[in-house]
This record gives sequence, structure tokens and C-alpha cells, in this order.
Amino acid sequence: MLKTNRLLGGILLVAGTSIGAGMLALPVMVAFAGFIPSFAALALSWLFMFTTAYLILEVNLAFPGNVNMITMAGKTLGVAGKIVCWVVYLLLLYSLTAAYIAGCAPLFLQMIEVIFGSQVPVWIGAFPLLILFGFFVYFGTRTVDYVNRLLMIGLIIAYFALIVFLPSYIDFNLLKRIDFSAVWGAIPVIFTSYGFHIVIPSLTTYLHHDSRKLKAAIFIGSLIPLIVYCVWVFLVLGVVPLTGLYGAWEGGFSATIPLASLIASPWISNIASAFAFFAMITSFLGVSLSLSDFLGDGLRLHRFTWGREFACLITFIPPLLFVLTYQRGFLLALQYAGLFVVILLGLLPPLMAWKLPTYKHWFKRAVLLLIILISLFVGVLCLS
Repeated sequence: MLKTNRLLGGILLVAGTSIGAGMLALPVMVAFAGFIPSFAALALSWLFMFTTAYLILEVNLAFPGNVNMITMAGKTLGVAGKIVCWVVYLLLLYSLTAAYIAGCAPLFLQMIEVIFGSQVPVWIGAFPLLILFGFFVYFGTRTVDYVNRLLMIGLIIAYFALIVFLPSYIDFNLLKRIDFSAVWGAIPVIFTSYGFHIVIPSLTTYLHHDSRKLKAAIFIGSLIPLIVYCVWVFLVLGVVPLTGLYGAWEGGFSATIPLASLIASPWISNIASAFAFFAMITSFLGVSLSLSDFLGDGLRLHRFTWGREFACLITFIPPLLFVLTYQRGFLLALQYAGLFVVILLGLLPPLMAWKLPTYKHWFKRAVLLLIILISLFVGVLCLS
């Protein structure tokens, strides 16, 4: 029973790490492509990220003990690989933190307007998240864990409520749109939505280096987000017309805003807002906690009296400045995160696997080379 529970826990860990605020951006990014091109992009991106996850697992299993991503890069690619991994990992966490601050800002502005009955400057929307939930990050993992459990319950309830109520509003004519050329711009965000690879070293330890169970956990756990994303995109694109996205594309907002604006039902509007809120907050807590701990450990701030406070300041101030500078902060930050995901989870895994004795065969080398080329291509899309 314990082994079964550990495997189930591993599956949920992979799925939970993937599913987050990124899914709020997916319908916005793929709206002009249509559902069929979006489904193809989601499926092919899953296959690619699933493959690179297996590469990271094989590299991880090639070394004894508990080794993390940075250690793996150092052992296979030397000091240069370790430095690149360290820097990209840091930039990725900063980009994701900025995305969640930007994504929560419109939600808090709506709350302020409802509570006080008046509008406030847009820039104020970036601060409530940091003031209310940055407080939990300061107190560490245990506090975040308890808060996150409650928020995850709310997220699950809101998601299933939406997939129950939204089908009655679907216009199947909206799902007939097909424009494969429009899907390229969404690839960076789609890649980011499958970024569960960073938990593989922890998963390896959790499942006692059992290769069979690890592969099962990665396969099933990554398949769950694919299904969740496809259902979500199907519902949103089937309800929200391309003409009249209420500024979602241009303004860089999440998909729940046009959804709530289009449907007259206050119940669905409130559920959509709650879903966006829970998705943003759970992702924000996990990423910002990881970033704070990463900076605290990397800079050895625990040696200082105000080390924890300083770690929180350098965790939140850079992404806050980014959000206040760019109006389309949510989608722009996710696109930057997409570039860092491509480097860290797309390009580095085949480069690390190239150094393993098990990948000396010409066919395996050809597969690794193909993955490298695809990663470089997606990297160009992120910069365009």
C-alpha cells in the first residue's frame, strides 16, 4: 500500500507542478489559431517535454545519491554548464514570479472596486498580492504548505464547476476556426505549462531511485495536464468569440476575464474569477518560496540576522519593478519564462545526456541532436 501511495504521490506531484497559472494564458495565446491547431500544439509540446523529462531522469539516475539540476549540469557539462544552469534557473523563477504578480493585479483591482465602490490607479493592483501572500512566504515552507492546501481545494472545486457549467454556453461554430500559422506565438507559453522537470530530482529520492515507478509517475503525471489543458482550451474557445476578446489578447490578461465578461451569469463570473485567483496564488506561493530559498541558500543569507528579510526583498522587488514597467506583464513574463524553460528543460537535458555512456549509439545521438535543434527553434520563437 505504501509503495502504491508513493507512486500516486509522485504522479500528483508531477501534475501539480505543471498545472498552474500558465493555463490562464493558454486560451488567450491560442485564440487566433483555433482549437484543432491548439490541440496539435499542446499534444506535440507534451511529447517533446515528456521526452526531455525522461532524459533528465536518466541523467539523474546515472549519478549516486541525491543530486539536483545544478549538480547534474556540473557533473556532465563542467563549470560552464553549472553556471548556465544556475543563472537560467534564477531568471526562470523571477519571470514566473513576475507573471503571477501581473496576473493577479486585475483580480485585486476588481476586488477593490467591488469593496470600496471606486476605481484606483492600475499600478496599485500589483501590491496586494505581495502584502497579503508574501507574508506567508516570509514564514517559510510549513506556512506556505498549509495555505496552499486550502487554495488547492478551492482551485479544484472551481475548475470542475467551470467544466460543468460552461458546456451549455459553447458555440461549436467557434471551434471550427483553423489557422496553424497563428499557433507559433503560443509555443513558449505552452512549453512553460509543462515545466514539471524541476521536481524530478526530488521525485527520484521520494521513489527510492526506482526507474520503473519514476517513468510511470512522469508519464501519467504529465498526461494529466495535457488532458486538463485541452478541455480548458476547448471550453474557452468554444464560448469566447474571436471578435470581442475584451482586450484579453492586447492587454495581456488571463482567459477568465473575457469569459466572465461575456457570460451574463454572476455565478459563472464569480467561479471564473475564483479559479483565476486560486491558480495564480498557488503558483505564486510555490515559485516565490522556491526563489526565496534558492537566493537564501545560494547567497548564504542565513548567516545574517536579517537574512530572511533580505531574501524576501530581493525575491519580490525585481519582478515588481518589471510588472510596473510593462503593461502586458503577465503574457510578456510568461514568454520570457518560456525562453528560460527552453534552455533549462529543452536544451540542457540532451546536452547532459550526450555525456552519458548509454547515449553513445548513433541513433540515440541523432535523437538528442533533433531535440537540440527543436529547442533552438523554439528559443528563436521566444525571442521573436
